[in-house]
Amino acid sequence: MFGVVTRNEEECSWPEFDLAFYESKDVSGRSAEPIPEAVNMISCFGDNAAAESSPELVPRNREGELATRERPYFDWSYICPTHEGYREGLLEMVSDAADANGDVRLDDVGFPRQEYCFCERCNARFEESEFEDRFAWRASVITAFLADAAERIPGKTYLTLYPDPYPGHLYERAGLDVEAIEPHVDEFVVPLYDMAYSTTYWLETIASGFESLLSTPFSVELYAVDVDVDSLIAAAEVADHYGEDVFFGYDAANAQAALRRMRADAREGKSYGPDQ
Repeated sequence: MFGVVTRNEEECSWPEFDLAFYESKDVSGRSAEPIPEAVNMISCFGDNAAAESSPELVPRNREGELATRERPYFDWSYICPTHEGYREGLLEMVSDAADANGDVRLDDVGFPRQEYCFCERCNARFEESEFEDRFAWRASVITAFLADAAERIPGKTYLTLYPDPYPGHLYERAGLDVEAIEPHVDEFVVPLYDMAYSTTYWLETIASGFESLLSTPFSVELYAVDVDVDSLIAAAEVADHYGEDVFFGYDAANAQAALRRMRADAREGKSYGPDQ
């Protein structure tokens, strides 16, 4: 199955796509009404607007540095997963999305990096918890959030994973304990983004790593913006070998062109028997 990830509602109905993900809340903080024609996608703890307007929501490291997009290695700003008010708002968004379409995709779930969060709230909650290891405590926070979110989703719960299948990396980086969260997730989505896909061996390596890591089905999301159609097709063929499905991100027209070419090539294929 081939699908699209988009911010444009009309693209969700294009016939070339078997499935569409619609960003009802993205990392900019922009939100839109969820729609019934697509799986609504919610950026959970990535939110530039909330971080800018309410710095007290932003995770801090030991030195007090905020996890914002102005810092090196951050493409967007984060919100601390232990903030109850923000968390409750997210769960309301999940419920609204699930009312529009029973399937929901959760994006940007977790702590921003392994050195976060050391805000006063996180410090107090860790000290009051049953855990002696801070990584284990962080994982319990994220697992509890996913369990609460999944309870509000009557259909399929999708979860985006950072593209690092190396053992322990998701746990240390984001607080994602794969074994603990798998019961709450029906399908993972792994974005494997490149600006060109001029080679695909690395794509195969990472996808194969997730095949070994996960018991739950996973799909691969490719970046479609300004990518040569032939290169995008080559990447899709590799991704399709490993993933349950393949999704194209943020350029529906280019994805549409790639799928038309792939299907035309499949129809034009000839078989040669003894009489030919």
